[in-house]
Amino acid sequence: MSEDSNSNVIETDVVIIGAGPVGLFAVFELGLLDMKAHLIDILDRPGGQCAELYPEKPIYDIPGMPEVSGQKLVDQLMEQAAPFNPSFHLNRMVTSLSKLDNGVWEVTTDENDVFHAKVVVIAAGGGSFQPKKPPIPGIEAFEQSSSADGHGVHYAVRKMEAFRGKDILISGGGDSALDWVLNLQPIAKSMTLVHRRDEFRAAPDSVNKMRALVAEGAVNLHIGQIAELLGDGNSLSGARLKSKEGDILDLSCNSFLPFFGLTMKLGPIADWGLNLAENLIEVDTQRFATDQDGIYAIGDINTYPGKLKLILSGFHEAALMAHDAFKRVHPDQKLTFQYTTSSSSLQKKLGVQ
Repeated sequence: MSEDSNSNVIETDVVIIGAGPVGLFAVFELGLLDMKAHLIDILDRPGGQCAELYPEKPIYDIPGMPEVSGQKLVDQLMEQAAPFNPSFHLNRMVTSLSKLDNGVWEVTTDENDVFHAKVVVIAAGGGSFQPKKPPIPGIEAFEQSSSADGHGVHYAVRKMEAFRGKDILISGGGDSALDWVLNLQPIAKSMTLVHRRDEFRAAPDSVNKMRALVAEGAVNLHIGQIAELLGDGNSLSGARLKSKEGDILDLSCNSFLPFFGLTMKLGPIADWGLNLAENLIEVDTQRFATDQDGIYAIGDINTYPGKLKLILSGFHEAALMAHDAFKRVHPDQKLTFQYTTSSSSLQKKLGVQ
C-alpha cells in the first residue's frame, strides 16, 4: 500500500474521502468488482475515529467478533483490503469537488493533489477532524500549517524534514504530543515540551522515553501553560509560559505544535452542493447515492429513514454502494453476483486459492 504525494493528476476508478473502517471496507467491496480506489484522509494514518480516538477501546457489536479493539479492527480491515492495493493520501483535506464536462469528478486537496474519478465515495464519519486550538490570543497570525519551511504554528506534522534544525515547542500531554517529541527530537535543534501538569495521558513507554531524554538534557520539560506567542509580524520567535505558581518564563522557539485533541466538523463538505439534513448527507437506501450522479455517502456521514450509526450499518452500505458504482465505472460490463465462498475468480483476487 502506497502513499502518493505528487501534484500530477491521478486517474482512478474511485476516490474515497475518509479512511475509517467503513472507507477501508469499501476498498474490499470495490476491489471484488475490479474497481481501484484511492483514499484521502486528514489524519496521518488510516483508521478514522477507531485509530485516533479509541484505539484500545473494546468494540462489542462487530459481527463475528465478540470483542475487538478499535486498532485491531482497523488492522484487520487493512489486511482484508491489502489484495486490492489501495493508495492512501494522508494528512490531506479535500478542498474542492467539481464535475468535468466528460462526467468525471475532479477532487482537489489542500496539498494540491488532483484526482479524476468516475465515482466519489464520501465515508468521512461525522466530517473532518479539526484540531482544537489552544486559547492563546493572536495565535492565528502565526498559523502557517502548510508552510514549507516549518516556521509558525502547526497542528499536524506533515513532513518531518520541515522541522529539521528548528527550535520546536510542543504543548500537550497525550499520545500525539509525546510521539512527536520522540520522533522530532533527533532532528530538532532544540525540543521543549510544555504540559499543564506533570502527569501524562500517553502510553507509559512513551512517557518513560520522554523523561529519559529530559534527564539527558535532550528535551526541556516545563509545567504550565502557554499564555502568549512572541514574534515579529507572523514570524514566530518564542512563547511565554505561565507556570502553575503564576511565574512567567519566555521560551525560544520558531515552531510551535499544540496537541489539544481533535473535534469533528463538516468542513468543506458543506460547500459541495449536496443535499444536507442537519449536517448529514441525504442518500437513498437502494444505492446509498447522493443527489449528485456518481457521488455516494456511506457510514456516519449519511442519513436516511431508519439510519443507525453503527459500523456494521456502514459495511452494509459499502456493499450496496459498490454494486451500483460498478455500473458507472464499467458501463459496458454485466455484473454477475458472486459469493466469495464459492467463486474461484473472487478467491483468485483475494489470493486464497
